[in-house]
Order: sequence, then C-alpha cells, then structure tokens
Amino acid sequence: MVKTNQIAKKKIGVLMGGPSSEREISFKSGRAVEEALRGSGLNVVAIDVDKDIEERLKEEGVEVAFIALHGRYGEDGTIQALLESLAIPYTGSGVEASRMAMNKVASKEVFLRDGIPTPDFYVLEREKDKDKDKDKDKEVVISQPPRHSTIKVPVVIKPAREGSTIGVSVVKEEEDFLPALDRAFRYDDKILVEEYIDGREVTVSILNGSALPVIEIVPKHEFFDFEAKYTNGLTKFKVPAPLSKELYGKTQEVALQAHRALGCRGMSRVDMKVSQEGKPYVFEVNTIPGLTSISLLPKAAQVAGVSFPQLCRKLIEIALREKAG
Repeated sequence: MVKTNQIAKKKIGVLMGGPSSEREISFKSGRAVEEALRGSGLNVVAIDVDKDIEERLKEEGVEVAFIALHGRYGEDGTIQALLESLAIPYTGSGVEASRMAMNKVASKEVFLRDGIPTPDFYVLEREKDKDKDKDKDKEVVISQPPRHSTIKVPVVIKPAREGSTIGVSVVKEEEDFLPALDRAFRYDDKILVEEYIDGREVTVSILNGSALPVIEIVPKHEFFDFEAKYTNGLTKFKVPAPLSKELYGKTQEVALQAHRALGCRGMSRVDMKVSQEGKPYVFEVNTIPGLTSISLLPKAAQVAGVSFPQLCRKLIEIALREKAG
C-alpha cells in the first residue's frame, strides 16, 4: 500500500514530446498530466524527451516517471527499458508488454493464440534494398498470409507500428488499394491489410485491472481518424455505450482478456468493433492512451467516479506499488 505522504515526497518527472510522429499530441497529454499532478500538490517536473534524456533524468533527480509519450520510443518499450536500467519506477506497462502492444502484428498473434476475436489479416512487407546506392522500387511481399480465404475489399490498411490512426485507410474500392498501401508504407516497412468489420466502434479502458465503462465512438468522418480523435465536435461519444447488458459485459470481458494476454499493467485502452451480429472484435491495445481533455480513458474514468487528477495520482500509486513488489 502506497501512503499519501510517500507520493508527496517523490520527484515526479512527466515525460512528454519525444521523437515520434505523435510528438505534438504527447505534449497535450503531458501538459494536462503535469497540471493535474501539480494541482494536487505534488512535486513535478516536465521533461521533453530527447537524446539526452538519461542525463536529464539524473540531473532532475526524478524518482518516478509518468510516461505521457505516444508512439514509438514511448510505447514500444524503449523508454521503459531505460527507466528500468536507472531503477526509476514508471506508469503503464513494462518493456515486453509495451513492445507487443505497439506492434499490431505481434499483438494480433497473441490474440489468435489466446482465442481473442480479432479481424482476419495479412501482412505486407517492403523489402529493404541491399544496395543503398541503387534507386529502385522496393519489392512488396506477403510475409504472413490470412488465416482464411483471400481478404477482399472493403479492408483496413494500417502501419504495423504507429498510433493515433496515422497512416490508416479504409479501402472500399479496388482503385483505392494501392494509394492506401503507399500511404501506410510512408510510416512503416511492415503493414497490415485487415478484414473490414461492419459495425459499431467501441473502446474499453482498463484501470488497475478493472474495465471502465464502455464508450461508443460515433465519428462524423468515415472512421475515427487522426482529425476526428483530436478535434472537438467531429466525434460523438456515448458513455456508457448503449449496448444490451449481455453485450456490454462481453465487450468489457474481451477487453480485459486482451489487456491480460499482452501482460499490460496500470492502464490501457482496448479499441474494438462490435459486428452487426453482436460479436466484439479487438483491433489493438494502447498502453499509453491519450490524456488530453477530450481523450477516452479520462472520459470513462470520469463516468466511473474518478476525476482526472485522481486518475493521474492513481497511476503514480500503481507505479510505486509495482516497484515495491
């Protein structure tokens, strides 16, 4: 049990920014967390993560890290490994769970292994040129075929290791397939071509091993893309989601299964779709969900009676408890 006065004595570093394509969103999350923790009377320092992060952590005397980094470096286990090498406790999942969740191919393989429903998919890889001096197109190959029959449009095309729906396209016409591949390949040399599930988009946040209220996402765009995620008024959120009692419980159960299967801890957000037949399908698990004023984890926590400052403080408590063993 972590006592209140123990937290008050700790120097908390809120890590934000970083080198990923989600840098600006990370600043929004980080500043919101910084303000919430500082408003709770805690000793906080905001740190923009760069190549000198190890020296900065030592200089500031950081005793516990609140990771508000999104995307690569922050969610893929890299910063977690560094913090562990420095014996600094941190919020969120550990190195391996972070790595697995960030890699959509690796996480879907875990879902399949554990019988967690996820859309069928295949993987395309763009081979690296052996001769860097040659200006030639890289060959695209199927590195992992679908489980069932060939997947046809409509499909969802996405980079294997990006967040915030960056590089994601919903393809409903054959002529849009290749442009969507080109877009996804701008962000990764490995991409997923995933079966399109026609249904309702929902998300379930996990806090300290328990499922929070289910949120239904109703974007004005075709899907919950980057702009819809971070622009007020472009998406309607229904919380608690208007699902039958049985289906509501099922989505929470499946979300918890996905969270546990990857070995996540502290918090996560499990993105899903409920098909027309009433079956929930897991797309991905976000180990560091957005923490802006319009983000989904804080919305769900608020409905569950946990304010944003309480949420941030609780995540620090969990980090310290995990470190204490």
